[in-house]
Amino acid sequence: MIGRVQSPRIIRIGGGVAQELPEILGQLGLSRPLIVTDANVAQLHLTKLTDPLDASGIDWGLFDDVVEDPTDICVNQGLIALNSNTYDCIIGFGGGSPMDTAKAISFMSVNPGHVRDYKSPAQIDRCGPPIIAIPTTGGTGSELTRWCVITDTQKTEKYNLSGLACVASVALIDWTLTTTVPPRTTADTAVDSLTHAIEAFVSRKSHPYTDAFALAAMPAIATHVRTAYSDPENAPAREALMLAASQAGMAFSNASVALVHGMSRPVGAHFHVAHGLSNAMLLPAVTAFSTAAASERYAICARSMGWAAEDDSDVAACAKLVEALARLNQDLEVPLMSEQGHDKQAFFDLRDTMAEQALASGSPQNNPRIPSAAEIITLYDQIW
Repeated sequence: MIGRVQSPRIIRIGGGVAQELPEILGQLGLSRPLIVTDANVAQLHLTKLTDPLDASGIDWGLFDDVVEDPTDICVNQGLIALNSNTYDCIIGFGGGSPMDTAKAISFMSVNPGHVRDYKSPAQIDRCGPPIIAIPTTGGTGSELTRWCVITDTQKTEKYNLSGLACVASVALIDWTLTTTVPPRTTADTAVDSLTHAIEAFVSRKSHPYTDAFALAAMPAIATHVRTAYSDPENAPAREALMLAASQAGMAFSNASVALVHGMSRPVGAHFHVAHGLSNAMLLPAVTAFSTAAASERYAICARSMGWAAEDDSDVAACAKLVEALARLNQDLEVPLMSEQGHDKQAFFDLRDTMAEQALASGSPQNNPRIPSAAEIITLYDQIW
């Protein structure tokens, strides 16, 4: 087996590492960044980047109109901002949405057409301005991945976009930026990370390099997520989740995600459910559906998190894994679709379309058990 790995040129991890941004820009010969973020992150954290930049005499620009589940419209607005001045790099600052938007702005600045022209399995290898990714949530792992996800407002579909052009040049992973994240976001992004790690480990594209990252991330998330959820300013828990998110990001970026993510994206596109939340809803049901096809791998997941004993059979360990995932959702108060105020008829009417979009994404084909459209619809029923 050949393992194919893509990652940023520079990765720095630790409390306060975002303050090293001017040094990094100088090291790369960059001097005029456009900061891409959302209004909330700008209000909470922008000065943590701009104060060091100002002190170093580095001019910067700002695009802070990123929306949750970023759209093609948002990317186009960002392109206007990029082209309004002579920016030589883009800083994606925030959760997955700002980082994904920064990636799309970068590659769309040098590639023609619409983002839909580059959806997976296409590989976007013509790179735009360098990307510096600085996450403020411990979840998406976008800072280390070769992926981004953008929603097409015309077709109401989320696109997987990948390639060298989606790999940041720099990742600055500073856990101190996450202490202001609210409990709901903490829970959803942490379970998103857990989903990344589990899916990467059981993916048909997994290999020993990605396995090591996935197996490091899983126990850290299982150990610390409840603490971070109940005590948002708990520094050891936040630091552990941030590192685990990055490890899980390296794992899934190079081994791919699977059925949970394939089914999650249509839910987000049609019902504007946060990506991490839709993953959390789906993870127990999809795991239960899939374990028989890779019981040894799923059993290793359970044992690595202390949810199954070493002498448990693989079948018993898989059952404990599903039970523990369901219990984790209960503890983190993960709401089902019916508990979020969505229209039941609209959800059931869209199941066929969502199943079709899930399969078209390519992610379900990496799953140990490849589902039919009818099986995906049955799984959607379970999260209503």
